[in-house]
Amino acid sequence: MSDIADAAKRLLLGRPMRSESLGHTLLPKRIALPVFASDALSSVAYAPDEILLTLAVAGVAAATLSPWVGLVVVAVLLIVVASYRQNVHAYPSGGGDYEVATTNLGRSAGVGVASALLVDYVLTVAVSISSAAQYAASALPGLRGHEALAAVIAVSVLTTVNLRGVKESGTIFAIPTYLFMFLIGALALTGAFRFFAGDLPQAESANLELSGSAAFDQGLTGLAGAFLLARAFASGCAALTGVEAISNGVPAFRKPKSRNAAITLTLLGGISSTMIMSILVLSQATNVRYAEDPATQLLLDGRPVGEDYNQDPVIGQLAEAVFQGFPLAFYAISAVTGLILVLAANTAFNGFPVLGSILARDGYLPRQLHTRGDRLAFSNGIVTLAVAAIVLIVAFDAETTRLIQLYIVGVFVSFTLSQLGMLRHWTRHLRTEPDPAERARMKRSRVVNFVGFLCTGTVLIIVLLTKFTHGAWITILAMGVLFVLMGGIRKHYDRIRDELTLEDVAAARALPSRVHALVLVSKIHKPTMRAIAYARAARPSVLEAVTVGVDKEEVEELTREWEALHLPVPLRVLDSPFREITRPILKYVRSIRGDSPRDLVVVYIPEYVVGHWWEQLLHNQSALRLKGRLLFTPGVVVASVPWQLSSTEGQTGLEGETFVEGRRRF
Repeated sequence: MSDIADAAKRLLLGRPMRSESLGHTLLPKRIALPVFASDALSSVAYAPDEILLTLAVAGVAAATLSPWVGLVVVAVLLIVVASYRQNVHAYPSGGGDYEVATTNLGRSAGVGVASALLVDYVLTVAVSISSAAQYAASALPGLRGHEALAAVIAVSVLTTVNLRGVKESGTIFAIPTYLFMFLIGALALTGAFRFFAGDLPQAESANLELSGSAAFDQGLTGLAGAFLLARAFASGCAALTGVEAISNGVPAFRKPKSRNAAITLTLLGGISSTMIMSILVLSQATNVRYAEDPATQLLLDGRPVGEDYNQDPVIGQLAEAVFQGFPLAFYAISAVTGLILVLAANTAFNGFPVLGSILARDGYLPRQLHTRGDRLAFSNGIVTLAVAAIVLIVAFDAETTRLIQLYIVGVFVSFTLSQLGMLRHWTRHLRTEPDPAERARMKRSRVVNFVGFLCTGTVLIIVLLTKFTHGAWITILAMGVLFVLMGGIRKHYDRIRDELTLEDVAAARALPSRVHALVLVSKIHKPTMRAIAYARAARPSVLEAVTVGVDKEEVEELTREWEALHLPVPLRVLDSPFREITRPILKYVRSIRGDSPRDLVVVYIPEYVVGHWWEQLLHNQSALRLKGRLLFTPGVVVASVPWQLSSTEGQTGLEGETFVEGRRRF
């Protein structure tokens, strides 16, 4: 069974990689772009949808403002990209916003940023995969009603690919990412050409009317109209998620790391902005109608279209209109868009484990998250992210519209604190920098980060005001819980460190006055004899065998056998009137410690090593209970003496291997 499991693992994940191979996993820019920027690039599949969907509440007239809302979103995106170019040069170690905030604003700010980013990474996976499932359902009607199941399967596949390693997953994801950019570019150029040629077809929903809310009968006027525009802008700012992933992933770039990361950021900003604006302008030109509740908000001849109407995503409607008469292009764009949304989650699969590793190193998360797997990926972080995302997908039934309300709160918390931290960074360094040229460069960088702080802080306020009651409170609560949890983990590790710190080196080096060894005996057989031999080889000051007198006849038989063998070890029988095993041994061990507190007591326990899981249920239960209790007894060492049963043959996983010059040869 072990061989089968190992073979299956190797088939899925590949052969283990040596630690010195880590340098070969570094990414060139052409691979780093799809790995770290796929989240932001894929936002064109849902950010324009959310802008149109929000404005639809006020009717068709309001929807015409979508390109202007998109223009403001793009402006903020470019400012944030420019700001993060400063970050990757100043902090190239991979800590990203967490490192910036911790270094310049203090530990609490750093933990706050980390909690926000971790929550946002989980939401990135949940939103992207859920949106991909909806695109798949639009192209494959058989998936309708099963989007959550499809999303869970997609997360599982993505997890497996990432467990193979960053470079392999990046290579796999590069082709569909570039294909997505090519197809969206082809959609935009073809749409522009047909528009200026005067033969751009209308979208399938163009003949429908949008039924706005009664509150907006007069259009987007007054406080309600301003609030709706702000909410549309906040939803569109989902396009900014993923920018921070590049600053966390700087160590994964090839040298010069900071320069390559900054170039990748610039490419991300330019490509993403162009695609978002192209989709919004084309949506306006083809009169796309897109509503949150199409069954009631979309009207045909003055009547609601009803539940039977299936509303395709915006890109799907555009592809069908622009490439009218060429259905292959429609299916290609739908398929690649769904795929890129799945791959967009890869940004989180690269960012979350790295950030988790840094936090684990600093003591804020379990240490297991700092360990690389046999493929040099942070396997525990990848699995943790996948499980959390699956829980969200199932809980919200893979509905993007519901999940999007939880989105972007965390990332704008990190954006804002990061930019504030960079302001402190430049101000601190300007106090000690004598070179005029360098001072001028620092001042320019500080201006960029100041503008970034104003923009991201404003967006954060807008997001909180417009999305709090729509689900953002869940994100804030999750961030708060994670903040408290990480603080508790750090306190635990600090307390353990203080307990284990050497205070008196001489006392720590002092040997115990005596070593009192006990060999536990249930019957005389090979495991018992091996335990006695091991104990004698250690040459303790006192050595005795101990058995518990549960059954009088068995004890008498054991004593006769012991005396007949003339073993050079005295046998002590502990009385147990209530037929207990653990309590009499604990009592005896504590009595030894009470009589001689400086003595070290070593308890040797013979144990069977079995080859099948079901055999474990039949053996070693008393030994496990006893060890569990002895571990809490000061001054006691528990030594397990294994005896391998025949069923363990072939279970080591090393059979058939020979070791030559320290390397495995199969």
